[in-house]
Amino acid sequence: MYPFPLTAFTVTSVDNPWTYVVFLVIGFFFGLVLEISGFGNSKKLAAQFYFSDLTVLKVMFGAIVTAMVLLFTGIGLGLVDYNLVYVNTTYLWPMIVGGLIMGVGFIIGGFCPGTSLVSMTTGKIDGFFFVGGVLGGIFLFGETERFYDQWWNVAGYMGRFTLMDWLNLPNGVVVTIIVAMALFMFWGSEQLERIFGKRDLAKEPKLRVAGAAALFAMAVLTIIIGVPSQDQKYSRVIINRTLAGTEVKTPYSADAALAAREMQISPAELFKTIYDQKTILHMIDVRSEADYNLYHIRGAINIPVSQLNSHIKSFLAEAKPNAVYVVMSNDETAATTAWKMLVAESVPNSYILDGGINNWIAAFGKDDPGIKPASTTADDQLRYIFPAALGDRYQSCDPSPIEYEAIEFTPKIQLQMKRDKSGGGCG
Repeated sequence: MYPFPLTAFTVTSVDNPWTYVVFLVIGFFFGLVLEISGFGNSKKLAAQFYFSDLTVLKVMFGAIVTAMVLLFTGIGLGLVDYNLVYVNTTYLWPMIVGGLIMGVGFIIGGFCPGTSLVSMTTGKIDGFFFVGGVLGGIFLFGETERFYDQWWNVAGYMGRFTLMDWLNLPNGVVVTIIVAMALFMFWGSEQLERIFGKRDLAKEPKLRVAGAAALFAMAVLTIIIGVPSQDQKYSRVIINRTLAGTEVKTPYSADAALAAREMQISPAELFKTIYDQKTILHMIDVRSEADYNLYHIRGAINIPVSQLNSHIKSFLAEAKPNAVYVVMSNDETAATTAWKMLVAESVPNSYILDGGINNWIAAFGKDDPGIKPASTTADDQLRYIFPAALGDRYQSCDPSPIEYEAIEFTPKIQLQMKRDKSGGGCG
C-alpha cells in the first residue's frame, strides 16, 4: 500500500462521506484524552508555568514526538508521501507575535483554544468564558486585520520551511535530535516537579523509562531507514483519470498514463488554458537558456531540468486547487523527465506540452515572418530556424485569442488537489 491514501481524508472529499465519521471519531478521542489528562482544569494547565505540574508539557510534547517518529518511519518505509502532508507555511514574525499573545492568554486564562473547548464541554464556567474570549478575539482580528495585512502576510515569509531545511540535515538525524531533546526535557520537567511541586518520583510508573528507550530506538531507526529516492517515489505513483464522457475513474501508473497519452496536452488546450481565468497556469520551459532566449511562449519561465528539484519545494508550498503546471521542451524528451520529477514529488496537476515547442510553432507559427523549418531530426532539438533571438516577441509566442477562438482540442486537464490544510498543537 503506497502511499497511504491521504487524499481520501481531505475535508473536501465528498466521494466518501465515511471520512467525516473518521474525523468525528478522531476528534472525540482527542478530546477524551485531553479530559483524562486533566486538561479541562485550568488550574492544572496553569500549574506548568509555576513548574509544580508539567503534565501538559509532557503529554502534548510526548504526543508530538511520538507522531513525528511514526510519521517519518512511515515516510522511510514508503508508506507515506511527505509531500502530501500539509506543512504550515512559515511567517516567522507574525508567528512569534502570535505565540507570545497566546502564551500570555494561556497564563492568564489557564487554557489554550483546544483545552478551553474541552473545559466548556464538561460544563466548567471558566471554559465558557475563555471560549467567548477566543471568539471575541477572532472577531476583533477580522475587524482590524486590514490595518496590518501587509505585515501579517509578508513579514518573515519562508514558505514550506522545516528544521531539515534550516539545519540541512537528513530527516532521521533531525528526528533523533528532537527526540533526544524531548527526553532530556521530560527528565528535567520531573526534576522541576520534584523541587517545586514536591512530587515523589519513586511513585512514577517504571514503564516510562522503557517507553523512552523504545521511542529513542525508533528515532534512530529513521536514520537507518532513510527516505525513498525520487525514482522509487515515481515507481509508486498512481494517477486517477476520469474517462472522457463518463464519471468513471481509472487508476494508471505514471508510465501507463504517459503511454496512454493522458498527461500530454495539445498546444490548443494550453493556449485556451492561458486565457482561462479559473486556472492558475505555470508554464515551465525546461530547455537550455540559449533555446529559451531564442524562442519561448510568453509567460513561460525557464527552469532547466538540472535545476528543477530546487524549485519543487516552492511549487508545493504555493500549490492551489486550480494551479496547473505544464512542462515543455523542444519535443518531449526533457519535458517528460521533468514531469516525472514533478509527479514523483507530488506536485499536483502536472502536464506535458504535447510535441513541445516544435508542435506549438507548427500550430501557431505558420504566418510568423522569418521562422523557417530546419532539416534537423535530432532528438529534442528545435526544428525551426529563427532570424534572431527574440524570446517571446514572435507573433506565435502570444497567439491572438480572437483569431484562434474556435480552435478545437480534446481536453485532458483534470484538476485535483492532493494536499489539504490541517491544524496542529492543542487547537
